[in-house]
Amino acid sequence: MADLRTSLAAFHAGHGADAWRSLGCHQENVSGRMGFRFAVWAPAAALVAVVGDFGAWQPQPMAPDQRGVWHLFVADAVPGQHYKFLVHHRDGSIHEKSDPFGQAAELRPKTASLTLAPSTFAWDDAEWMQGRAARQQREAPLAIYEVHLGSWLRHLDGRPYTYREVAPRLIEHVHRLGFTHVEFLPLAEFPYDPSWGYQVTGYFAVTSRYGTPDDLRFLVNALHKADIGVLLDWVPAHFPRDGHGLGRFDGTPLFEHPDPQRGEHPDWGTYIFNYGRPEVRSFLLASAHFWLTEFHFDGFRADAVASMLYLDYSRGPGQWKPNRHGGTYNLEAISFLQDFNDMVRKSCPGAITIAEESTAFVKVTGSRIEGGLGFTYKWNMGWMHDTLRYFAEDPIFRQHHHTVLTFPSVYAHAEAHVLPLSHDEVVHLKGSLVRKMGGWWADGIAQMRLLFGHQWTHPGKKLLFMGQEMAQDSEWNFDTQIAWQALQDPQRVQLMTWLAALNRLYRAHPALHAGDCEDKGFRWVEGGDARHSILVFERLAAGRAVVVVLHYTPEVLLQHWLPMPLEGHYRVLLTSDTVEFGGDPQPGTAAAGDCLEASEDWGRPYLRTDVAAYAVLILERV
Repeated sequence: MADLRTSLAAFHAGHGADAWRSLGCHQENVSGRMGFRFAVWAPAAALVAVVGDFGAWQPQPMAPDQRGVWHLFVADAVPGQHYKFLVHHRDGSIHEKSDPFGQAAELRPKTASLTLAPSTFAWDDAEWMQGRAARQQREAPLAIYEVHLGSWLRHLDGRPYTYREVAPRLIEHVHRLGFTHVEFLPLAEFPYDPSWGYQVTGYFAVTSRYGTPDDLRFLVNALHKADIGVLLDWVPAHFPRDGHGLGRFDGTPLFEHPDPQRGEHPDWGTYIFNYGRPEVRSFLLASAHFWLTEFHFDGFRADAVASMLYLDYSRGPGQWKPNRHGGTYNLEAISFLQDFNDMVRKSCPGAITIAEESTAFVKVTGSRIEGGLGFTYKWNMGWMHDTLRYFAEDPIFRQHHHTVLTFPSVYAHAEAHVLPLSHDEVVHLKGSLVRKMGGWWADGIAQMRLLFGHQWTHPGKKLLFMGQEMAQDSEWNFDTQIAWQALQDPQRVQLMTWLAALNRLYRAHPALHAGDCEDKGFRWVEGGDARHSILVFERLAAGRAVVVVLHYTPEVLLQHWLPMPLEGHYRVLLTSDTVEFGGDPQPGTAAAGDCLEASEDWGRPYLRTDVAAYAVLILERV
């Protein structure tokens, strides 16, 4: 009982990262009788009762404490039973609510929570967990394969694979491609499939679409044993208005901010959390801690962080109120995000956090001491937009847009970045990545090789959404599997072989990953050759360097003079212009393992070689 009081005191104080252990539904033995203890926070409710299978759905009134937490022990409740809370508002209305801290839920469109016995799953990923901090430090390689589990692979009858069924197939595919991590779109319970999981009603409940909580533990454990990290999309920015969810939970704006200008999202029609309320902060901190602790996730990608930071986000004049300093920042949300990152770092060593943040907010990845938010990484949305804008240009005219290609280097190290080619770029009529390539359709696969080479050699960690590794023609559809049939095309298989080769080199060579987050990890050799649409730069780390040559047009440049940083011999580590990767090598083009000599002409070192169309050439000085 003392532990319960301590946990609830922390919950009310705003630092209750363990609140999920005391609130919600938990199996207990009370005076020799097994049952379930229910606890729910509803301070403005006139009455709260629990109903469920265990009592023939007859209301069983709960007793409130002085801080508005209602309690009841039900002696005849057993695991696997459905239940809801009947919350009586002070206006006399009665509302059926799911358990905000419930750890299991029935399959949509049904909305009941489920009683759940303590997990007996036997984890055996100790080797991964003990080495996680080293594997996930900023100097380590990080290449993320982003997955929407419901549409990655489906049975012939259209059913998505379960957590257990998908494990061996996903592991095989990720190993084939060479990614270090998988990132799942949200797996917390949500009612509306087209939201892809981003409108959450069960912040502690594993979505029942793909199996049980222990089934998800099986998947994470299997990925860890295969040396694959696992990240989870987490949604602290907003929640839906569904009647069984968090909205107006006790008849008042309990979880959402009471001011509509701060508590309602104009774009998504959802509620915004009240980050200044201690119990709401505890609720969100506890949710994050729950997924890290109970499911061994290795970190989060926090969704829609930009919408949290600004009071005027998507609002016009007169639709928002300034903060106490007269500014646009949501100071409570900023403080919460700092607390969130502090909690993750202290309670789960080695876990990482990634912010989807699209503005010029300063020090998203800076420490709290220096005024930063404390994230490990930030999505580099500017790089993504500039890159896709450039690749959409007809290659004939790319020379006139050269600065679009080079500008991202200016801010590449303003934060510790992840370079995302994510689900958001291949949905809502945006088309697949291969359909974004300018010029001739016949050059689409070759340009995809170049796009991946551009991404994997640019400073920053890597993220690619599923289906794009095989250049599927159609944009992503959450309601069907990705275009596995595309692999009947040898060109798509060759593209995947190229991506795997990039990942192998990225992981093996320190120069391509150890300096991702440091300005000294990148140096221009030639960034101004707009006429030929060529970039030459160095990646450097730990006393080693590679030289990267990228050519963005279909023109074959015969015996082209390529500037190099130093005179001497350069060995070809990787080139896209090989038959294995779908290239069409000519006698004058370099092959992997070839050694090319750079000598000084006109006051700087050059080497001469044929440069293929849409070529990627990675060299190391011998």
